[in-house]
Amino acid sequence: MPVKLSRVWLQSAGVHLPGEAIGNDRIDDWIAPLNRASARIRRRILAENGIEQRHYAIDRDGRPLMSHAALAAAAVRDCLARRPGGTGATSGISGISGISGISGTGGAGGAGGTGDAGLPGTADEPPSLLAVGSSGGDALVPGFALAVQGELGLPPMQTLSSQGVCGAGVSAIEFAAQAIELGSHASALAVAADMPSRLFKRSRFASRGYDTDFDVHFLRWMLSDGAGALLLGRAPTGVADGLAIRLDWIHQRSFAGDYPVCMQLGLTEDRSTSFLDYPSAAEAEAAGALALRQDIRLLPHLFDVSLHEHLKLVRDGWVDPARIDHFLCHYSSQRFQPVVADLLARAGCAIPAERWYSNLVTRGNTGAASIFVMLAEFLQTRALRPGQQIYCFVPESGRISAAFLMFSVHAVAPLQPVAPEPASVIAAPHDPAGATPVLRPLLTELAAIWHGYRSRVWRSPLVRRIVAGQLTVADYASWAGQWVPQVREGSRWMRAGAAAVSGPLAALADLIDLHAGEEQDDFRILYDDYRLAGGQEDLDALRRNPGGEALNAFLHATAAGTSPVGLLGAIYIIEGTGQRIIPALLPLLKQQLALPAAAFRFLAYHGANDAHHLARWLSAVEIALAADPAHQQEIIDTARRTADLYCLQFDLILAA
Repeated sequence: MPVKLSRVWLQSAGVHLPGEAIGNDRIDDWIAPLNRASARIRRRILAENGIEQRHYAIDRDGRPLMSHAALAAAAVRDCLARRPGGTGATSGISGISGISGISGTGGAGGAGGTGDAGLPGTADEPPSLLAVGSSGGDALVPGFALAVQGELGLPPMQTLSSQGVCGAGVSAIEFAAQAIELGSHASALAVAADMPSRLFKRSRFASRGYDTDFDVHFLRWMLSDGAGALLLGRAPTGVADGLAIRLDWIHQRSFAGDYPVCMQLGLTEDRSTSFLDYPSAAEAEAAGALALRQDIRLLPHLFDVSLHEHLKLVRDGWVDPARIDHFLCHYSSQRFQPVVADLLARAGCAIPAERWYSNLVTRGNTGAASIFVMLAEFLQTRALRPGQQIYCFVPESGRISAAFLMFSVHAVAPLQPVAPEPASVIAAPHDPAGATPVLRPLLTELAAIWHGYRSRVWRSPLVRRIVAGQLTVADYASWAGQWVPQVREGSRWMRAGAAAVSGPLAALADLIDLHAGEEQDDFRILYDDYRLAGGQEDLDALRRNPGGEALNAFLHATAAGTSPVGLLGAIYIIEGTGQRIIPALLPLLKQQLALPAAAFRFLAYHGANDAHHLARWLSAVEIALAADPAHQQEIIDTARRTADLYCLQFDLILAA
């Protein structure tokens, strides 16, 4: 039975329906007839399901308008834009990641950073969990939630990919709600998206001569594309003026042990053979193993078992039909609405018709996203009052299952701050656990700084473009050109810092001088790479972007200060970038840029040598702390500021 929830609040809801609204008179332009029987089947099915318009994420020629991940990401942006204080899609994403990323590309994304969190449990707490439900993403592997996280460029977070049909979205909501209730997350995104139109285009049936069974025809006229997202959190944030909505409980039951497969993709018509068991994908397609089917003869069982689950909830006191103010019932066809109503009435637990809500007619059946699309539009169009109950019912025909959700409406209560939770510590580039007692506190703090810095770099526009496979040779040349004067100054501020230390730190000065000497001509290697990538500017004409200018000014000012030992913190970030980030980007650059290997000499050099440089850095830190333990804070402060400015430099590379 359900588990009562007490501190899970719906903070906002968003949707994305791709393309234009397509009426029944134009549906053949997108989902073309397969054979002479198609028109007759279409008229029959459309007359029964009552759908008058729907949305497809493909054009008339079957080409995708966006990826499945981009479809889900668009719903998340809408959801975040609608939360209290949200001013638009871009600001919504920035509220999570702290920086804007490249969106809508359909490519995979990198890891993210820590973002700017408010008090845990308050409205500005960034989500730290992403749970996504769908019948399947753009790829079989990896999980769809990872693709959505990458598409949005979200920071490091826990994810869940729930695969199924209509109930997959409810599973995503339940996982997110339980995590919040247990206290492991203060805020979470539950997302659902389905994009079946790519399965319905006429070209996919050519291998079978456009001859197919009714179970395939049926779904071509039933399903459409869409995505929805819910932001859940501990805070009773108002979704309407003066009101907040709490999620009270969720109940799901599968009857797969009682019934055969009803709706499936990946098996033959008789459900005996997987598409993976064919010698090739082409043969699986020709055999119909990659066609989406539904056995409509099993659908009556779906409503029978769903009714009995509802009656159990009534019997055990979870549902009082007389107290239900709004009933959001997901059904795939209008013809099922009176069926459900009749079953409820005969069981003595009828819900008056005026309390029912559905947008199937105007939004279509979007599978796992349907209850999200329904709930979001309901909240945007209906007036609510404190004390009202919103009861949601989601049957799934995949192998017969039922899901129920109960929300309640409350007057907004004042927010109560919750004590912040400790941030996780991940060691990099040096592991604090293996350090001496003297070094361990410093390395632990630097590891936390590094972890946030690394994430922000991976979510910068430059790195997002590299990961998405969209970097151009001109982009690479611009990056190298802005970087050359930065590298050129490196040995200068290091030598200036070394000259300012003496006495017990004399050995430290020698190490820094040695390091500066090894790197003083590195800028010439990078300049050669710039020229091989098509750069035309003379060496002395190259300029840093504003982020690089700020970083250079800060490093020279630190070197000229009263205690330049803090420069060891800057070296930690700079050399760590070469050791930990550059080697991961280099193979991607080589794959997507038509340049000779010699055009990547600088990146290859630092990827191979910065581990040695960081070992030397560790020796320098030991000298500094032995001379004065107070140097630890100087190193930490300089590392933090260097990380911020280095990120600014990364953020502005493509803008220059």
